Formats: sequence, structure tokens, C-alpha cells
Amino acid sequence: MKIFRCQHCGQMVYFANTRCERCGHRLGYIPDLAVLSALAPLAGDAWQPLADPARTMRFCANAVHDVCNWLIPAGNANPFCRACRLNRTIPDLDRWDNRLRWQRLETAKHRLVYGLLRLGLPLTSRFDDPEQGLAFDFLANSGRVGREQAQIVTGHAAGLITIDIAEADDAERERHRQDMAESYRTLLGHFRHEVGHYYWDRLVRNGLWLAAFRDLFGDERQDYGASLARHYAEGPPADWSQRFVSGYASAHPWEDFAESWAHYLHIVDTLETAHAFGMRIQPGNEPDPALSMAIDFDPYRQRDFDALMAAWLPLTYAVNSLNHSMGLPDLYPFVLAPTVMGKLRFIHGLIFH
Repeated sequence: MKIFRCQHCGQMVYFANTRCERCGHRLGYIPDLAVLSALAPLAGDAWQPLADPARTMRFCANAVHDVCNWLIPAGNANPFCRACRLNRTIPDLDRWDNRLRWQRLETAKHRLVYGLLRLGLPLTSRFDDPEQGLAFDFLANSGRVGREQAQIVTGHAAGLITIDIAEADDAERERHRQDMAESYRTLLGHFRHEVGHYYWDRLVRNGLWLAAFRDLFGDERQDYGASLARHYAEGPPADWSQRFVSGYASAHPWEDFAESWAHYLHIVDTLETAHAFGMRIQPGNEPDPALSMAIDFDPYRQRDFDALMAAWLPLTYAVNSLNHSMGLPDLYPFVLAPTVMGKLRFIHGLIFH
């Protein structure tokens, strides 16, 4: 993620901010410029972004729920921004806990969409493109007990991503993380994983990359349901860390791709943040190439996969060590074995081909 500054006073502001704490200017995000802009009020609901004064913009309709700060051109007939028009179902907002959970979900989803747009990936709403578009259902259990209570399962099916909004509850998500023996479980991780399934359908299925995918990840035609059942009953193979980025990735080639896709997005976005802060790593007095890094490129535009990895690995060593100093577990609790690196390289090539 980039660093943003208020165009009026120069104060550093963050992606989800709606107001500059120093000068009080309203803030809005312009997705096609990837800029968070200070705003000057115009007539009605219109605003002039100081980052591009020639434009007249208005807020997404979801701004009234305090879940979105994205802008759309004033003349656009669609009331929703690029991120919010992907929603098919939102929770019942009469419940205050649903409103809070939806806010957390949208924060993660908007960050996901930021990255997808920065990478130039195809991204259309299912409302605009019923065949290939993407949509989200944010669902909550009704609380009823009995046969009519259907379990909500977070997952992807034919361009529709379903998210159980209970995942936005920190205690509930931590309970699932412990139950599933996962080292990492976040809302943003869920979004990046599930959208990986969507992009497998769009970029790999029936395309030129399918044969290479099967060589590297395995044959996705094996029974998916049976593979998951076996995984949940037996767990991952003992040597999974030599071939997969996570234990769950070993369940089926589709899950392997989705987990690898999510990790690629983790890497690029985190490197952009490190780049924005001008981070350099050089431990000790003698530079060690394996432990040193300096990012002098835009990670979202870097076509050289090796350059990304040369920056990423030293950064993970440093941030994990910082966490240990605070008595916290690894920030990035994963080992990128050579086979896993090959899968990440495949995804990089898929995006930049």
C-alpha cells in the first residue's frame, strides 16, 4: 500500500481515512489514480479533489454507512464505486454487530480491490458481466436452531464469493485458526485466497496456462470433495512444507493455487508499503546479500520476479525478528521452499504475460 498525504496540509493519511486529522479536510479515494485526495465541497453532493481539480466527484452510496471512502465521477449513473458494486448481498444493518462486521469486511475488500486494480487484473461486477463478473455475498447466520439453519461456508463458486461475516469477529476468527491449526488467518487473507479461485477460472481454466498449471500444481480434475474430506480427516502430508506454502494448500490443486495467489498478493502489497516508507535492510557492519534489501522499484509494476524475492526474503527475516522482540509470533510464518517459489513465479508470469 502507498503512503498518502493530504494535498492541503501535507499530513500523512491512510487508505481508509475519511478526514485529515490536521486540517479537517474531507478525504476520498480516486481508484483510477490510486490517490487518496483532500476534497473541496461543491454544490449538492459534489466534491472537487485537490489531487485533480479539473474533476467533479461524489462519494459512493455506501459512504453513508461509514464503510467506503471511494469516489465516482459526479455524472456516473451507478451509485456505487468500483469496490462496492461487487457486492450482491450485505448483512442486515439493523443489527449493530452486523454493521461493525461489515465495516471490517469492507476495509479488507477495498484493500483487495486496490491491489487487483494496481496489478491491472480484469475486474468487473457480476451485474455488468453476468458471465465473467465477480460478486460478493456477506452472509450471517440467522441464529435459529434446527433444520432451517443452513451453515454458511466461506468459499467461491463461479464468480460468487461467499464470506461468513463471523470471520470479522476477532475472537471467532482466532477460534477457527486454532481449530484448523493455521499459523495465519486474516480477513484480507480470506479475500485474497477466494479471489484466487476466481482468477483461476478467468486466467487458467481453458487457457494456454492450463498444461503448465497441471505440471506444477497437479491435476485439478481429481475429485474436489473427496480431496477436502481426506484433508480434514488426515491432515496434510508430513513433508507438505517442502511442496506447499501452507498445509491447506496440499488439499487440492485449486487450493494450492488459491493459497499461492494470496501469498503473491501479500508479498507485492507488503513490498509496496516497505518501498513507500523507504525501508532498507543491512544488518551489521558487513552487507550480506541474503539479508540485505533496498526497494528502488514499484512492486506492482516489477516484471522481474527475482527482484521481488530478493527484497521479500530479507524483509521477512527482519519483520519476524521485530515481532519476536515484542514477544509476538512471526508476522510472516511461512517458508518458501523452492517448489513454492516456482508456483509463485508461475502466478507472476500469469499476471505479467
